[in-house]
Amino acid sequence: MKILGTFDRVITEVLADKVRARLTFKGHLDTYRFCDEVWTFLIKDVTFKLDNQTTVSADKVKIVSCNSKRPGEA
Repeated sequence: MKILGTFDRVITEVLADKVRARLTFKGHLDTYRFCDEVWTFLIKDVTFKLDNQTTVSADKVKIVSCNSKRPGEA
């Protein structure tokens, strides 16, 4: 767990400091669920726009999102 904690901290710092690009996406939400403090989104026919120039398409995308803190932490 110490490795995951270190990874989360470092990747957050690096992304905030180094990444200047923007990404937007649009698609059709197929399924969403919230279980054990984890959100899961399944999106179909997704189009990503990178810096408002490059466009990338995908048939399906799965996004998993969770809280960075453990349940009960302040």
